[in-house]
Amino acid sequence: MNDDINDHGSHGHCCGFGGGRAKRMLSFVLFILAIFLIVITINSIKEYRFIGGGVSATNTITVSGEGEVFAVPDIAEFSFSVVEEKNTVADAQEIATQRINSIISFLEKSDIKETDIKTTNYNVYPRYEFIKENCSTEICPPGGERVLKGFEVSQSISVKVRDTGEAGGVLSGIGERGASNISGLEFTIDDEEDLLEEARKEAIEDAQKKAKQLAKDLDVKLVRVVSFSESGRPFSPRFAFKEIAALDSVGGGAPEIPVGENKITSNVSIVYEIR
Repeated sequence: MNDDINDHGSHGHCCGFGGGRAKRMLSFVLFILAIFLIVITINSIKEYRFIGGGVSATNTITVSGEGEVFAVPDIAEFSFSVVEEKNTVADAQEIATQRINSIISFLEKSDIKETDIKTTNYNVYPRYEFIKENCSTEICPPGGERVLKGFEVSQSISVKVRDTGEAGGVLSGIGERGASNISGLEFTIDDEEDLLEEARKEAIEDAQKKAKQLAKDLDVKLVRVVSFSESGRPFSPRFAFKEIAALDSVGGGAPEIPVGENKITSNVSIVYEIR
């Protein structure tokens, strides 16, 4: 009798322990599931805040817009080279260095900052010439003897002039001091961020105007912006100048350098969801 009672009590204790364990396990699983759902919900809300986030649109229209801003450049940039040829490298380098130093001194006296004067290339080349041998026969051997003629030293420098009104005088001055191959004159704007922002604003307004008109023509409603992209760049006209030094030799003086205007453009593309 006692054995039956003990067996029954043991069995009840076992079942009670197992039921509590199952409840704790179920509570733990429900807790983890709740946290998972909360994280998923928060991430979905964050993604929906971004343009193009959330559920992908099935019905869309795409419009483009363009904005243009014109401004007077405030910087002139150009490059020049000094080339010297002598019998030895040392002689060629000495003469070239003298001319470069004279030009740099002139630039500094013209209020050109040291940081706006930059060497972009420096080369030393041997110079050869081919001498054909005199031949008395009807058929002469091809080619000829290659003879060292001397050495050529060249140095290229880029210059940035922050007062565009002085560009002509600077070009003439470096030509007088032995510069050659003066080229790549370009007028730029030092700080274009505000101008680019203004051009972008005009481009967006242009695209929005087109989108509203298109939605009206199609008898649909604009819901939201699905995507946005932008492209654009500043346009700077380039000028090439040859034989600047010759202008002064014939009394031409400093060349007139019209600055004109630069055009800054922005092109945008906007995709709208419609319904």
